[in-house]
Amino acid sequence: MAAKLEKTRTPGIYRRGGRYVFSYRVDGKQRWESCRTIDEARRLKAARATDIERGEFEPRSRATLHEYALEWVERYQGRGRRGFREGTRADYRRQIEQYICRYFPARLRLTEITPSKIAGFVAWLCDEQAQKRLLSDATVRNIMAPLRACLTTAVREGLIRSNPARDVDLPHRPTVEDVEDDEAKAMSRDELAEMLALVPDQWHLFFWFLAATGVRISEAIALQWRHLELDAPPSHVKVRRALVKGRMGPPKSRYGRREIPLDPLLVTALHEHHAATDWPGDEDPVFPASNGSPLMPNNVFRRVLQPAREAADLPWVGFHAFRHTCASILFAEGRNAVQVQRWLGHHSAAFTLATYVHLLDGDIGDPLAIAQTIRNDAK
Repeated sequence: MAAKLEKTRTPGIYRRGGRYVFSYRVDGKQRWESCRTIDEARRLKAARATDIERGEFEPRSRATLHEYALEWVERYQGRGRRGFREGTRADYRRQIEQYICRYFPARLRLTEITPSKIAGFVAWLCDEQAQKRLLSDATVRNIMAPLRACLTTAVREGLIRSNPARDVDLPHRPTVEDVEDDEAKAMSRDELAEMLALVPDQWHLFFWFLAATGVRISEAIALQWRHLELDAPPSHVKVRRALVKGRMGPPKSRYGRREIPLDPLLVTALHEHHAATDWPGDEDPVFPASNGSPLMPNNVFRRVLQPAREAADLPWVGFHAFRHTCASILFAEGRNAVQVQRWLGHHSAAFTLATYVHLLDGDIGDPLAIAQTIRNDAK
């Protein structure tokens, strides 16, 4: 049996058990709402009266976040001209079930979601212990995307007044892959040899491959056996996939699609690796995790690269340092800017030069002997 209403000093507001309740009439119907504190009840009662007087009152939705989000994701059509891909819908559905429904209580109503609750959700996503692994900033943003879109739709449909996820702060933590437009820093050949000697034996080929090909870490972990041409000369790797925004797909630009030649010694090592791996299928990753799935860059960095660079006293070395080292060696061997641009998958040779010009030999070189050419032209 419900607790009895007890009058308070504020007319129209009553105490019932541990909560404060008030009523108001809309279209001849009496409605009740409850609050935790009397101050909250006073504010809400005044707000309801103002909305009713202005004709702006909309009844509070009783729908829960779980119910609404799972129904919304099946009918959502996106907001852009390109529509909404079914693959994206599947991703949204998985993120709602795996993260949003796991964190927020099943009985939480849409109207009870506040910016502070959203901030708590983001903090939970960033908690490595809670997730059993470290979610990257990009992954956190991807998980927030369906929640924001869902609550935006709820606003448009009049179920809530504002989107509590609109202005939430998202993490901007340092990534394990250096930003490419930062100044490139390459290892010397001796430093590279030391790094390769310090990584565990099972990781030697992976980092050798990074340095020899200059592929991005996002491209290396997406590499499948079908992308390697090891038998038909010239041997090469076809870069066709990358981890982009938390999903495997084509490289971010058309310049990322490229073919990179492979050294014979590296080809031999890859053959041996293929013969020994438990995952030799055409669509299996060349460098898989222990369960055959693609590697997680953060895990490789923390468990493998970070200890090796500390042992080598090279604290600045990240995954991108292997790419920069490859570029440095290519220039040192006499490759021109266009060749290096196409090797690395940059959008222009000018960008390649701007990125690596400080690594080039600054010596002006020997005098230019053209006297003989002039004499020949004069004849």
